[in-house]
Amino acid sequence: MTEQIQAKRPMKLLLAAPRGFCAGVDRAIKIVELALEQHGAPVYVRHEIVHNKFVVDSLKAQGAVFVDELDQIPDGGHVVFSAHGVPKSVPANAEERGLAYLDATCPLVSKVHRQAERQAEAGRHIIFIGHAGHPEVIGTFGQVPAGSMTLVETVDDVATLEPENAGNLAFLTQTTLSVDDTAEIVEALQHRFPNIVGPKGEDICYATSNRQNAVKAIASECDLVLVIGAPNSSNSVRLVEVATRAGAKAHLVQRADGISMSWFNGVNTLGLTAGASAPELLVREIIDALSNHFCLDEQQVTTAEESIIFKLPRELAGSEG
Repeated sequence: MTEQIQAKRPMKLLLAAPRGFCAGVDRAIKIVELALEQHGAPVYVRHEIVHNKFVVDSLKAQGAVFVDELDQIPDGGHVVFSAHGVPKSVPANAEERGLAYLDATCPLVSKVHRQAERQAEAGRHIIFIGHAGHPEVIGTFGQVPAGSMTLVETVDDVATLEPENAGNLAFLTQTTLSVDDTAEIVEALQHRFPNIVGPKGEDICYATSNRQNAVKAIASECDLVLVIGAPNSSNSVRLVEVATRAGAKAHLVQRADGISMSWFNGVNTLGLTAGASAPELLVREIIDALSNHFCLDEQQVTTAEESIIFKLPRELAGSEG
């Protein structure tokens, strides 16, 4: 009872902007929702549509059924492929099965897929910078013949590369990497293989770069930065790393109930952001929870404005009200 009547301790809250949903995530969620409207439940989704439990659970409540593989879907079913992209074998298998499918792959991931195809067709071996086992990496590797792409995760990996034709290489990257880490790896590749061919534009997507820049803008002023996102969300984990490198303590949290009040001992300025697959609703949930304990001075720090919208697949383009 004493705690309840004590004056709340003041705390400055710096909200990073941009944060939260990107255009690719918005589009992917909308595809599932419109498919449910058009076809009724169930609509099957291969893998998590985006890496966020709240989003996945919300879609489950609307009638989406999440599966690991297509053989879990009955004949005649409707299926959506996740925003992270899939190997070419997946839509081919869906067509063989006669499954109606919608591809929710982020257009920026699809762009990397097309680049991979072009480089393979040109006879170049591709060095792909990414994280082993991530769905986006698996999907991109699945665009080209086996053996035509090699994964590197670190600068040290570059030193051990022994490609058969070192004079005929290309590199591509996962879209959700650390901008700074990737720049170091690219520099190492270009130093070791001066003729390596890179993408015409940056593969790391605008939303990943913008969210990292926004965290950099606030982290040096913060004692602690909270990043809302899932542990399997690459872009969210990168935001924690960016904040830590800038000198702040940082924690990844999925919901308000994942916060420990012990984190706030000695914290006068708190930073808050959200990964590209975390909805703004969760940002407000955490702010509301913290308001029960602290008198928050909420300030938004905006480093970029985002206005990108991706078109829906043709099959759904007329469905949106």
